[in-house]
Amino acid sequence: MNKLIVAIFGVVAMSAVIAQSVIPIGKNRECFFDDCLLDKGLTSAELRLHRPVLRGPALIHDAEWEGSCCNYHNLFFDDAYKGVDGKNEKGTYRLYYLGWQTPPHDPSHKPDHPIVACYAESADGITWIKPSTGIPYGDHRDTNIVLAAGVNHTGAIDNFMVFRDDNPACAPEVRYKGVGVSEGSLRSYLSADGIHFTEGDIVTSKGAFGTLNVVFWDAMANLYRGYIRNFVKTDDPSVKHKQRYICYMESKDFKTWTDPVLLSFADEQDIPLYTNMVVPYLRAPQIYIGFPTRYIERHAWNGSFEEMGGKDFRRKRMEIEPRFGLTITDCMFMVSRDGRNFTRYLEAFLRPEIENNVNWVYGDCFPARGFAVTPNPVPGAPDELSLYVPTSQWMQEPSVLNRYSIRMDGFVSIHADGSERIAATKVLTYDGSDLFINFETSAMGYLFVTLTDAKGKRFASCETFGNALDRRVVFDDPEAVKANSGKPVTIEFRLRDADVYSMQFK
Repeated sequence: MNKLIVAIFGVVAMSAVIAQSVIPIGKNRECFFDDCLLDKGLTSAELRLHRPVLRGPALIHDAEWEGSCCNYHNLFFDDAYKGVDGKNEKGTYRLYYLGWQTPPHDPSHKPDHPIVACYAESADGITWIKPSTGIPYGDHRDTNIVLAAGVNHTGAIDNFMVFRDDNPACAPEVRYKGVGVSEGSLRSYLSADGIHFTEGDIVTSKGAFGTLNVVFWDAMANLYRGYIRNFVKTDDPSVKHKQRYICYMESKDFKTWTDPVLLSFADEQDIPLYTNMVVPYLRAPQIYIGFPTRYIERHAWNGSFEEMGGKDFRRKRMEIEPRFGLTITDCMFMVSRDGRNFTRYLEAFLRPEIENNVNWVYGDCFPARGFAVTPNPVPGAPDELSLYVPTSQWMQEPSVLNRYSIRMDGFVSIHADGSERIAATKVLTYDGSDLFINFETSAMGYLFVTLTDAKGKRFASCETFGNALDRRVVFDDPEAVKANSGKPVTIEFRLRDADVYSMQFK
């Protein structure tokens, strides 16, 4: 009798939950970058942040118009552009960045030549070239410059970000759009080919734009999204200035924009954020991810600075402004389902590399916006995601753009250590006859998946182990997934010494 009462109560409880909210995921790939799908009260597994692996230099900024201050890199894959020589049949990765250099032995952050915006491209995300664009620099006629003051830009250049506008209403002659600072405002730049740009209208003047400001067309939301730098007051008495922060704005037509509003973070901590690098995740575009640079200003020189490499030049930089020597930056990971409200991990996603004479400075861990899908160096292993991070900011050496890689969907996982853990979802519906997961276990580790329908009936998988990006989960009842397609269910992962990165019904 007691078991019957429990069963009836379970069905009633499940029905009540279903009446309140069911999350439809359809055929979407769902990545476990946050706890949006998880029932936290029934979950003992943790969400674990993973770090990328350094693969080595991708591009050296050694041209006369480039230098140690090359930054604000951004890239995208363009399947409509076959490369400068027309040989990239599948498309081309297109990279934009600022080119500039401080004078030799001068700790000032002022450039020794006007800042320019540069361009590079790659067929595979590994080997990059700098094609000639036709814009001269001094006596040079063969440069990779796409934006230069006095040529196609008004005033000094501070940042430049480009995207391909896939809005169906977009005219071909303005298919490629950029944004950059122009006389204190954020201005648009327009192009038919992604290389030859003309100035457009002011996008907004409401902000402090001295970093890479991000704008893109969101096909799922049918609008343009913008993420810009601004300042906000802080209650932290140790902070002398206003806090650096990220604001959001949007537009239906790229002409009229909403007023910028501060991003909302669940942790509500005062953390100064510099760049943002927000992008819809390419394998799950309903999820927005960002890689904000965390700006940490130490308040005084101490013994740790004394022991670091490059201390003499760091001290010279402090003579110009203390923060040029006392500030250190790293990179966080953040995720959102609506583009406005974000979850961020307080643990760093990117830390400065092991100390040398040109790192652990203001300018470390400024990742490029965008990714490339690149071959895995392990023969037979699946492709990876590559991201790109420059080094040597303001340190007199040519900046090097390093390539890092990470597993597909590998930013965050549902993780279990040597003890068995549970991760349970909220009530959801899906569309498909099979469940596929991106997961890994140890030799000892395992994973079981159980579907539970609205009546409390459970459908369990066999023991699953291994390491795969797209493994079909085998259930004891081979029709279990198909039979529950379109119906409210919960999914339970029971795992030990294992990680689950994403799932998808097909």
